[in-house]
Amino acid sequence: MTERMTTPGDLGRRLARRREDLGLTRDQLAGRAGIDPLYLAYLEENPAVPPAGTVRRLATALETGVTELLGGTVDLPPGRGRAAASPHLDKLDPEECLRLIAPGGVGRVAFNEIEGPLVLPVNYAVHNGAVVFRTAFGGPLDDNLRTGVRGAEFKVAFEVDRIDEAGREGWSVLIRGGAHHVETGEEREDASASGVEPWAGGERELYVTIVPTEISGRRIRHG
Repeated sequence: MTERMTTPGDLGRRLARRREDLGLTRDQLAGRAGIDPLYLAYLEENPAVPPAGTVRRLATALETGVTELLGGTVDLPPGRGRAAASPHLDKLDPEECLRLIAPGGVGRVAFNEIEGPLVLPVNYAVHNGAVVFRTAFGGPLDDNLRTGVRGAEFKVAFEVDRIDEAGREGWSVLIRGGAHHVETGEEREDASASGVEPWAGGERELYVTIVPTEISGRRIRHG
């Protein structure tokens, strides 16, 4: 009997996402994995439980692990794998940092509040050289980021990172700047053009921008 694997996650979605991250077409991935491109299209577009050997070949072709491809690590913190044998830590220039975070996604805003340091995740976009995110009026990213002085902005740190556990590589980008609450009609129209959408949903109609005053980054790679 042909061995089959139970998929704890959405295999098709993970296949397509990982393939796109690597910049591969379906034909290229199918060639790497030794499967028919039409079968790959079926796997990406339909719920399916392919043979274990097929999943292993796909995972190898996608430079990841079977468990990761099947969604088995979805609730685990990233970076649990062992470090590379000969890692190198390189500094990134500001231009490269902005290029890496330009696609948008999830980052973290860090700031001090009355009870101490606080770090919160946000969905963000990069628009006109600034980081843009949306939050709720009266929420912690509204009240806690106001100085109470007109024209004076609360200083925050914003961090984005990417970890490739299969390749044992990754990068992180750190931005510092003032948190500006977008309150005028013209500014709001410009901020909304960023297209940023919060995953958390709800009433998050306050746009906040961070114009970088300092940008730094690091990349870990193996030799």
